[in-house]
Amino acid sequence: MMCMYCKGGELIESTTTHVVKYKGSLIIVENVPCLECDQCGETYFSDDVAKRLEEIVNSVKKLATKISIIDYANAA
Repeated sequence: MMCMYCKGGELIESTTTHVVKYKGSLIIVENVPCLECDQCGETYFSDDVAKRLEEIVNSVKKLATKISIIDYANAA
């Protein structure tokens, strides 16, 4: 599969850190499975991972902490 961003790189299975800014807070989700371009580093999530990320972020928003760091594998 080729990268849609740079049009030249190949997508490889990897993990990434997903960061969301929300009302002055940071929500950091580590070790998120993704496809990553071996040329430009652009990342892509499957539909299942994107849905789970949204669920994780929405649940953390309720905690109202300044910085939250979550390990995807432990939250999934």
